[in-house]
Amino acid sequence: MSVSTAPMEQALEAALGASAGGVRNLKRLSGGANMETWAFDLAAGAEVEPLILRRSPAAAENGASVGQFTLAVEAALVALAGEHAVPTPRVRHILQSEDELGSGYVMSREPGEALPFRILGDDRFEAARERLAYQCGAALGRIHAVPVEQLPEGIPQFALEQQLARSQDQLDEYGNVSPVHQLALNWLRDNQPARRGPVLVHGDFRNGNLLVDESGLVSVLDWELAHVGSPVEDLGYLCGNVWRFGLSHKPVGGFGQYDELLAGYRDVTGWAPAVAELHYWEVYCALNWGIVCLTMLEMYRSGADATLERAAVGRRVTESEIDLLLLLEGRL
Repeated sequence: MSVSTAPMEQALEAALGASAGGVRNLKRLSGGANMETWAFDLAAGAEVEPLILRRSPAAAENGASVGQFTLAVEAALVALAGEHAVPTPRVRHILQSEDELGSGYVMSREPGEALPFRILGDDRFEAARERLAYQCGAALGRIHAVPVEQLPEGIPQFALEQQLARSQDQLDEYGNVSPVHQLALNWLRDNQPARRGPVLVHGDFRNGNLLVDESGLVSVLDWELAHVGSPVEDLGYLCGNVWRFGLSHKPVGGFGQYDELLAGYRDVTGWAPAVAELHYWEVYCALNWGIVCLTMLEMYRSGADATLERAAVGRRVTESEIDLLLLLEGRL
């Protein structure tokens, strides 16, 4: 039995100052367990505006944050990034308590595709794939140029030592069952690169969080892991093998090469790191993916979220071990 969306439609109309019947085609899209994403059209006369509602009602009820900060902070960050020429959705409205819609915000619904297997496989994106790595480099250059002093309050700052200490705590929390994960973490501690930044880091810039059309990059999505840190983290993270989706010969997201990515970055910032420095953050990415898998596995085992999705991700922990051994081969 379907549940009526009429109450939510009416609440959205009030929040956006629209007339009755202005919200149409309200539909929930797929998303994570802690996040709701709704697509809808806002009609005003002959004009129709496609929009997205991103919200977390549970966060509004118990005061918890989604990601590392509230969705109101995320909305402010997305708006700020857009002001500095980063391709982002346009923030239309940040939800208030009187809206009775929970915690979240309304943003523009940009045309494009975000599913990696379509971006990497569909013929209509062939031309886009040829320029996407360069465009990603340029977009990251603009993200890293956003003035840190203008960031909304609540964006955390992480020194590399803090990130590695947190990784150790997480491995220990899950019993530190993988010698490969500990080996990789030890290597990361012993081979720390020169300090960079601090700059705004997206934190999850990868194939899957990028909206792409036939011309290339349209918009950068999912900012909930943003923080202040090293710019090379974003560049190396994009090149992690897990985000190549089987196309390992194209290290940048499964669609491009290192030199293309770095050329786009250099053209915006005037400098670019060496590929060897990207490699360090690829190791970090692979270790981080292993910890994500362990987290999902623990959620499934404990019954906190006994869904098939959690179990399926959890069993992929061995992928991170294989990636780490290949990345560290000849470097230990």
